[in-house]
Amino acid sequence: MATKSTILGSGAMATACSILLAEHPGQEVAVWVRNPDHAAEMTATRVNERLLPGVPIPDSVAITAQIDEAVADADFLIVAIPTKFLRESLTALRPALTKNRPVISVVKGIENETFLRPSQIIEDVLGSRAVVALSGPSHAEEIARRLPATVVAASGDVALARQVQEMFSNDRFRVYTNADLIGVELAGALKNVIGLAAGMCDGLGFGDNAKSALMTRGIVEITRFGVALGAEPSTFNGLAGIGDLITTCISPYGRNRLVGERLGKGETLEQITDQMEAVAEGVNTTRSVYDLAAQKGIEMPITNEIYAVLFEGKSPLEATQTLMQRPPKEE
Repeated sequence: MATKSTILGSGAMATACSILLAEHPGQEVAVWVRNPDHAAEMTATRVNERLLPGVPIPDSVAITAQIDEAVADADFLIVAIPTKFLRESLTALRPALTKNRPVISVVKGIENETFLRPSQIIEDVLGSRAVVALSGPSHAEEIARRLPATVVAASGDVALARQVQEMFSNDRFRVYTNADLIGVELAGALKNVIGLAAGMCDGLGFGDNAKSALMTRGIVEITRFGVALGAEPSTFNGLAGIGDLITTCISPYGRNRLVGERLGKGETLEQITDQMEAVAEGVNTTRSVYDLAAQKGIEMPITNEIYAVLFEGKSPLEATQTLMQRPPKEE
């Protein structure tokens, strides 16, 4: 029986998901694009030139700015809207999202002030429904070009996670299931904070030793935060944790790493973000993690220094010196 998935969003990952799903026989795919002009352009050219240039979108993928048309007869919603805009976007779309369809989220972040994860924002706006987080080392630029990738589908509903696993898996995209939704979402959010720090290492010219140390201590910090909020420690040793962190910290596609690199070279955050088409989730996530860690008394030295660089005017070099001069301790 044919299954229809409606993707909410028109970013690189939304486009990559549409290409991935369209390869499966019996899968119908629609993409909702907020901007009608952008939807018309993508329909005419069959390319998301702004965020995923050079990658053709299959003709079978329906692209529309009309939400009612996009969700008609849909069995699944796939949410690919940055955390910063997620609540506002879903609130506007809510009248058309009346059916209790399961949601697959590829969003990575933590909402400012509420500290809600993407799955929690989705349920807060749309009401209680099953949510699966699809996460791991998965840059859209590589997935869309059929380069091998492996991720996890995380949900408390194991049967639904397995269904999503079957929907997305193919000879170039392998999906594992994971029952730890909290851990997978927190890992996906916090790796972007460490990605900013990794970029600063690159911008400052610190070399491989420094970045390796940063990534190692970074996963310790991410795990500490996640476990304090109810996640399973083992999640952070897997694809959603260390796997995604590695990709974020080393890949030339990593938006957060790039923001950090430019900060390390002396540009201001405002200069960088004004020139970016896509959203670097780590900037807003840093604020959320910093505030929540302070509230709960979780030790987050790397996050604290990234926050100081982003929002308090501290230089990346000064932040590095602060970390290097912390009191000696056991690993």
